[in-house]
Amino acid sequence: MAEGYASTWGSEVINASSAGTYAIGFINEPVIEVMREEGIDISGGHPKQITREMVEEADLVIALGGDPELFFPVLLKDKLITWPTPDPFGDSLERTREIRDMIKVRVSDLIIDLAKDEKANN
Repeated sequence: MAEGYASTWGSEVINASSAGTYAIGFINEPVIEVMREEGIDISGGHPKQITREMVEEADLVIALGGDPELFFPVLLKDKLITWPTPDPFGDSLERTREIRDMIKVRVSDLIIDLAKDEKANN
């Protein structure tokens, strides 16, 4: 969901890529549905396992759940942002919408902050 919002709304200030510490191989159907309600189609996405290379190349790593510091503690220093967010897997459509809306606000705020930083640096 975060990648969908970031790619749709913030493509001028962010190049988003989503990966997880435990990629399950498919996008949960209710997640696809609630994002379609927002006009964002993530059905073609493919969950990926986070890799050392991804972390090395990233300016920021945003963790929605789990404990990413267990995987790459040294690499994540100074680039990790944690947004504690429930995993919607197995949740009702209504609960998935609530989680979507939490992510939506956070991504929107991040895009605004990144745009301000970019403007200040130009």
